[in-house]
Amino acid sequence: MDSTVSRRTFVQTAAATAATFALPHGLFAWGSDTIRVGLIGCGGRGTGAARDCLRGSDGVELVAMGDLVPDRLEQSRAELAKAAASDAAFAAKYKVDPDRCFTGFDAYEQVLRSDVDMVILATPPGFRPQHLAAAVAAGKHIFAEKPVAIDADGVRSVLATYELAKTKNLGIGVGTQRRHEAKYLATIQRIHDGAIGEVLSGQVYWNQGGLWSREQREDWSDGEWQIRNWLYFAWLSGDHIVEQHVHNIDVANWVLGAHPIRAIGVGGRQERTAPRFGHIYDHFAVDFEYPGGQRVLSMCRQIQGTRNRIGESFIGTKGRSNAHGGEILGPSPWKFDTTQKRVPPMQQEHTDLVASIRAGKPNNELKQIAESTLSAIMGREAAYTGQEVSWDDLLKVHQNLAPPTVGFVPLEVPPVPMPGRTKLERAFLEGW
Repeated sequence: MDSTVSRRTFVQTAAATAATFALPHGLFAWGSDTIRVGLIGCGGRGTGAARDCLRGSDGVELVAMGDLVPDRLEQSRAELAKAAASDAAFAAKYKVDPDRCFTGFDAYEQVLRSDVDMVILATPPGFRPQHLAAAVAAGKHIFAEKPVAIDADGVRSVLATYELAKTKNLGIGVGTQRRHEAKYLATIQRIHDGAIGEVLSGQVYWNQGGLWSREQREDWSDGEWQIRNWLYFAWLSGDHIVEQHVHNIDVANWVLGAHPIRAIGVGGRQERTAPRFGHIYDHFAVDFEYPGGQRVLSMCRQIQGTRNRIGESFIGTKGRSNAHGGEILGPSPWKFDTTQKRVPPMQQEHTDLVASIRAGKPNNELKQIAESTLSAIMGREAAYTGQEVSWDDLLKVHQNLAPPTVGFVPLEVPPVPMPGRTKLERAFLEGW
């Protein structure tokens, strides 16, 4: 656990990583063979994703687990063992032996070498480009949590990984579960079929209260504390507009069939000002412009005691929609039937990925979420810098927010971004 990674190698392209691994021993054989799964990142989201994966399909087994720190790994194992104790079908799929449990900064490499067919990537998002590249280079199918990067360099790496995955016919599902939820699928299909006419504008929201945070302990280095408290550092989470609000921005891209071309926005840090909240903002409001001239208002907030609003609405020439509520309003109103019991979307996304792999036509969702991730980064940068930021700006700039050395080492906290001073093109402590 004392090992470190330099900034130069922290964010890697697929081509650079490919040399690290031997050629895959062979892709999963289509049919009824068991799909062996490895979990990389054993926090709450990773544990939940593993649970959803096992419950979502037959012929799937969890056989390996890896995390940076032993306590998170053991906590995850305990939670999965508890689920297995009360569910015989789940127990038959949970087959993780101690010799297939790994910790440290190279845990992901050890999981990839553990004779698995598919991996779940659920570490803090700052590690995602590196882990995606490594998994594709090793010939593994992937379920990756969102977002898939936290800066422009990372998104370019992910787009290269997507291209390599296509040549290898690898399946890549991503944790944007709205794209697998019956209510959203039905509503957005109606929008695409013209139920509200030509879409003119939209509003997307993720406003909620606060989330967990961790105070630094004496036995934790700065680096370990930041990684354990990852929500509050842009190099790990991308800030909450990227880490969480990407869900709603992804819906806007889905509805409009495009990514935004420019953004201008505001944001700040009003309530979460204590050291345990790192240097990120607690609220954003962004105006996104799309290629067809449509404008989408994006708003997200994490402040305790404030009014919640989570959802997406769109206005067209013939009506309006509420995708989160599953309804069309206007001359031809429609409401999604919520009385029928349906599979939870966070489970359905795993079911769909496994089914596509078994059919020999693996889904690859990586490009669409890479574009939604870059859209969210564009909104963040518009607020951080106070400037209008374009899609082309982001594709051209060098932006790698990883610290010079990634490890359990002394590590400064970057200053809070300041509009008018913070630069678009920057590294961890350069240009803030």
